[in-house]
Amino acid sequence: MERTIKMVGFLQAQNCSIAPGSWRHPNAATDFLTPDYFTRVARVLEDGKFHLAFFDDRLAMPDIYGRDHVAAVENGIRVVKMDPATILAVMSAVTSKLGLGGTYSTTYYEPFHVARLFGTLDLMTRGRAAWNVVTSLNDSEAANFGRTEHLEHDLRYDRADEFMEAVMGHWDSWDDDAILLDKVSGRFADASKVRPVKYEGKFFRTHGPLPVPRSPQGHPVLIQAGQSGRGRRFAGRWGELIFVVYPNLAAGKKQYADLKAAVKESGRDPDSVTVAPACYVNVGETAEIAEEKRRYTESLATAEDGVVLLSEALNFDFASKPMDEPFTDAELAGLSWGGFKDRIVSLSGKANPTVRDFVTFSGRGTTREFPNFTGTPTQVVDQMETWFQGRACDGFVLVASQNPGSFEDFTRMVVPEMQRRGLYHRDYAGNTLRENLGLERPRHGEWRNAR
Repeated sequence: MERTIKMVGFLQAQNCSIAPGSWRHPNAATDFLTPDYFTRVARVLEDGKFHLAFFDDRLAMPDIYGRDHVAAVENGIRVVKMDPATILAVMSAVTSKLGLGGTYSTTYYEPFHVARLFGTLDLMTRGRAAWNVVTSLNDSEAANFGRTEHLEHDLRYDRADEFMEAVMGHWDSWDDDAILLDKVSGRFADASKVRPVKYEGKFFRTHGPLPVPRSPQGHPVLIQAGQSGRGRRFAGRWGELIFVVYPNLAAGKKQYADLKAAVKESGRDPDSVTVAPACYVNVGETAEIAEEKRRYTESLATAEDGVVLLSEALNFDFASKPMDEPFTDAELAGLSWGGFKDRIVSLSGKANPTVRDFVTFSGRGTTREFPNFTGTPTQVVDQMETWFQGRACDGFVLVASQNPGSFEDFTRMVVPEMQRRGLYHRDYAGNTLRENLGLERPRHGEWRNAR
């Protein structure tokens, strides 16, 4: 089967996109506290044949910077954080093919709860659900769940491995043919085909069976974003769709190869896993129009956006250090997001970057954080094709610089050009997310073969 680009729409259940300045755009919709906001973008993404609408999430308001929430709230820096699962259910009612994915933490939830929630969502969407598996980031999230501090990086992934084993066990509770619905005999299901989990590990104990049968796609698609050493091993074992952040094409090719190698080392087929970097797209009828869009969206960022979000992501108060003071080795070791830290060290060329280095080289809080494909439809697809054919990715996660306009522009102008070149499907392959991603329906216990 010919390889084609997979497309994901990156959403937030909040007042802005991942670009915090997006709410300031004159054309940005302001009804983000209503279902209309999300059903509108769901329809646009399905019109564009996107494979998945995906919600990132945090479990706390950004309040690490300055040790309070004032700067975040005053500037509207991702301070609204609604539950994504509820919104996905709303979006499912106005779509029939679009995949629907949400983030839930292995650090602050229990396996049974997550298994039941996503198992139910998978049934109610007729097999279009996906779960983004995260380990969470900071002490503010810990405080909201009665903890005094966030778990250490590698320990979070050890716990996450157990969490996954328990969830997968729950999703294996029912055989596909367990339900009989024999009204004559009164027999509802074959009890020999429904089994408990009886999982016992260092971090979790859960019994089961899960009271949710399997969906048309078996179980939800698993999304992961691990890029550090331990996180990459976790993604290699579990991820079916892996989200990444690349600063440039050369780094992308290397990280893509590393991730595919991690999948192979886990005993899985690397070609079955989709690797998709985040990107912005500014497309216009002329190159000048597109460039003006790019310049304008970049101008919407404020000085506070970057440092507030860096503090949130790295679990360190960026107000506590002078801009040009290097981080100590101990401070770097304590930063929450290992892959992010490694990227700044590499881009800055410094073993001990400064606060200014983190702001400059991360692009956090701006539309410079990810690759920004800008130009006419032909020029944009030229850039995307270079990444795709150059084996830096299998698809892209499109981030909106304003919502819904970014998705509307992409669907109207970029999608037809990708289709014309044979880089993108003209219609959905099937009804489930697995069919549309080219994934086989998982067999019971198949996950146990990965290591």
